[in-house]
Amino acid sequence: MLQITRNCLAKTATATVTQRGIALTAARSIDQKWRAGKGLPENPNAFGPLTNLPDFTYLDGRPTPLGANQKRRLLKQQEIATKIVELSGELEFAKQRHERLKEAAASEKQRLIQNKLKPKGHLLLKK
Repeated sequence: MLQITRNCLAKTATATVTQRGIALTAARSIDQKWRAGKGLPENPNAFGPLTNLPDFTYLDGRPTPLGANQKRRLLKQQEIATKIVELSGELEFAKQRHERLKEAAASEKQRLIQNKLKPKGHLLLKK
């Protein structure tokens, strides 16, 4: 059995020991703490001019067709936008319903207070 010392492994690497040898695999080669500190996304290829702008332009000014990944991203963003609108509508409905229920409970409490037994007889004359 092979013994692997801590010195030969990087902090972000995983080791696999097989009968034929040792395989090392680096988990991430990008400094994520630095990127998070600068407010950048984890994946540098996820957003930016290289991914958002077209690959080429026509000299006569015609619009360039969308690439496959651009079209996919656009459709995904549209789905997210419709989901946001739908959920915000549900949230607004829930807020209004909660206010209506609070008002109904307050009016029910007020109705019960008004319908309590009233003094009669000599107790009514004392007031």
